[in-house]
Amino acid sequence: MQTIRTRQSCPKGRAKRPPHLNHAPRGTASWEYALIPLVLLMALALWELVVRWGHYPAFTLPTPRRVAVRFLEAWREGSLQMHTLVTLREVFGGLALGLLVALVLGYALAKSRLLERILSPYIVASQAIPIVALAPLLIIWFGVGSLSKILVCALTLFFPVLINTIVGIRSVDAELQDLMHSLRASPWQAFTLLELPAALPVLFGGLKVGVTLSVIGAVVGEFVGADRGLGFLISLARGLFDTSLMFVALFTLMVIALALYLIVSLLESWLLRWRWPEE
Repeated sequence: MQTIRTRQSCPKGRAKRPPHLNHAPRGTASWEYALIPLVLLMALALWELVVRWGHYPAFTLPTPRRVAVRFLEAWREGSLQMHTLVTLREVFGGLALGLLVALVLGYALAKSRLLERILSPYIVASQAIPIVALAPLLIIWFGVGSLSKILVCALTLFFPVLINTIVGIRSVDAELQDLMHSLRASPWQAFTLLELPAALPVLFGGLKVGVTLSVIGAVVGEFVGADRGLGFLISLARGLFDTSLMFVALFTLMVIALALYLIVSLLESWLLRWRWPEE
């Protein structure tokens, strides 16, 4: 049985490529990409000027040069790599656990109205508990090791991925579902050939939010109780009034979140390339 793919209706019977994915002239695309480092350089120059004009001391606002020097020092010491690897393990562990539970439970809720009516009030009510308030309990129950941080990450990304899973599965065209039934497709065939491909665009939307939230979850867990990780490094630098080291840890977290987001975006482009055939 061939994969049934949902496409928006258009005069030629093919999905219209979204405006932001249309091919731009090469010169225009090159110029747009060149703006990315240009904006970064302008931001660094403005940062340098603010420090110089305001005569801020290094413990209040260090210059970009001082932060770069502190980055090289932490890199040579090996402490930055060690703390980064710890945080990455927690992030990937939280992603794996949170995505698995959210996808399985989201699919079950999307297929069963009864199950949704029973569980959704409790799931929604749980989101009223700030993760900062819940993290100390998890550390008391599961210790200061990686497990408690992984659970904090998983809980942080769980809800947006769950909601997007429900919306994505329920957005499948009812006529296509009837067609699958008429072809006597098994539940597994209906899921892999219709429901999953049709829901992927919405699922990736939740995943993009989830990967960035997982980084926040890891840092929150490390703030509450840890002896390693970038969150711990920020707390240590704050106690030592080493503001440059705090900036190093913050920029490292930004790079991790950006890298995860780009990976998900590339995976989305690869898996959903069939939705926008080349002209």
